[in-house]
Amino acid sequence: MKNLRIFIITGLSGSGKSTAIAAFEDARFYCVDNMPVALLPKFLELPIESESEIAGLAFVMDLREKSFLSSYESVFESLRQKGHDFEILFLEADEKVLLQRFSETRRYHPLSENKSLMSGIRTEREHLKYLKKSADRIIDTSHYNVHKLKSVIHDIAQKIRKSALMKINILSFGFRYGVPNDADLLMDVRFLANPYFVPELKNLTGETEEVKNYVLDRNETIMFLKKYLDLLDYLIPLYEKEGKAYLTIGIGCTGGRHRSVAVAQAIFEHTDKPGRRVEIAHRDIEN
Repeated sequence: MKNLRIFIITGLSGSGKSTAIAAFEDARFYCVDNMPVALLPKFLELPIESESEIAGLAFVMDLREKSFLSSYESVFESLRQKGHDFEILFLEADEKVLLQRFSETRRYHPLSENKSLMSGIRTEREHLKYLKKSADRIIDTSHYNVHKLKSVIHDIAQKIRKSALMKINILSFGFRYGVPNDADLLMDVRFLANPYFVPELKNLTGETEEVKNYVLDRNETIMFLKKYLDLLDYLIPLYEKEGKAYLTIGIGCTGGRHRSVAVAQAIFEHTDKPGRRVEIAHRDIEN
């Protein structure tokens, strides 16, 4: 999960952390509230299903966890050394605003046991002052309602999504076995000469040099690839600009063993450039 951007949401009780993580969840982040800081490194080692569809990770961590203050510095430093990219968002608000919010919701302040509410608020602010200094962003929510705070968090999440590398999947397939449901762009290459009808090529695949030469060296294939690759060179930056998380390009022939495999490989070699995440798969090559 090192490719996913991580947000640590922390700060004062009553400052809007629950609203903030809800906004991240709406932006397709994987979110955990009240995450124990000591468990974070282990959590980041776990595989997450459909990771390509996740914009990032967001965790709320605060003084509800008793060991948070004594543990967070060493844990955060360890994550940085391991190459994890994360940002600390510190939420706060004026004392009068916090008092009003707790009065309206009648929630319990985690540090107000045997103390007044104001004393709990001030103690928490004092405990968190060093964490606040190390935060990447400090958000004062004193004058924010729920909708305004969600809007601020949504803007942060969208900027991250747009700056994240879009994953490009190039998939060869056979129409005989059905069209892939997850294809964003679909190209039918059954107009190309079929190696299946050449006896010495029939039992080979589009990964072999013999079949690749047969398919790719023909004038109609050369002209097709020139035009199609020009189209992809135009479209891919537009999809990236829109913040699309992944793009699947489906290339189909009759059986998915010869023409689609060779063409998909040519597209992969053209598209796989520095600064891009490109993968290739041949769905029906063994059918």
